[in-house]
Amino acid sequence: MLRSEWLESFIAFAERASFTHAAKALHLSQPALFVQIAKLSEAVGVALYEKRGRQLVLTDAGVALLAFARDARQRSTEVVTALRTGRPEPTVTLAAGTGAFLYLLGPGLRDFMRSSSARLRLLHRDRAGTVEAVRRGEAQLGVAAFDAMPDDLSAQLLTRVSQVLVVPRRHRLARKRHVTLADLRDEALIVPPVGGPQRATLAQALDSAEVPWRVAVEATGWELVLRFAELGVGLAIVNGCCRIPRGLVARPLAELPRVAYYVVERRGAAPSEAAVALRRSLRASLADGPKRDGSAGPT
Repeated sequence: MLRSEWLESFIAFAERASFTHAAKALHLSQPALFVQIAKLSEAVGVALYEKRGRQLVLTDAGVALLAFARDARQRSTEVVTALRTGRPEPTVTLAAGTGAFLYLLGPGLRDFMRSSSARLRLLHRDRAGTVEAVRRGEAQLGVAAFDAMPDDLSAQLLTRVSQVLVVPRRHRLARKRHVTLADLRDEALIVPPVGGPQRATLAQALDSAEVPWRVAVEATGWELVLRFAELGVGLAIVNGCCRIPRGLVARPLAELPRVAYYVVERRGAAPSEAAVALRRSLRASLADGPKRDGSAGPT
């Protein structure tokens, strides 16, 4: 039997990765908290955390239990609210990057809020943060671009987005309707840091085409990338759904693969009605692909 106070204590510990800080937040002594976590670990029969150097890190079982504990707390809160007020007030949390919220998900979120009484909570996370938020039960759903899907998440395709080259209107490539990788020879490009999927895809494509290029600046996030392009720092390659600032033009780059965005959730988890409705709204709004200005419609 998993006692609710054990689960609440485990949530506090997992969020802080510290017995000292969690005990203070719970107004418990550190030994008392340690005993509760030990009893919880004994009840489930597996270790919930391990020590790595000076850090306490959740095991895979600990991450799974954290997600369960958060789900249980939310269901309990919703039941109590419904009993007290006579009105169910479910909450659904979605994690995604700023670019996805700005350029892809707006119409779907609007439709969901118009048709559902559930409260919507949004978490701004990069791809890695989105995966962790879903794994740890911080978010029921996540949206991100994936080239390889994590094994512990289930996914449904939302849309595929073309990549475009963004250049100043006076640049020589602005006069072309379509550009190729060869057109980028010796250009300075605004790119994500090394290690990201878009940087790896771009570098591989340019190397395969034997096109020399150089880094103008490394930047994370479409808004920052486009801002540097506005300033004339270099040329940018962004998702085709991005809103292009005045003074810049976008040209298709057919040689680069389209970027696939998925909505993900924990594999094996039972989604709430609100989560199912939100997923349905997002998929419906992107059924025909995103427009460049961020609204739904043909690419």
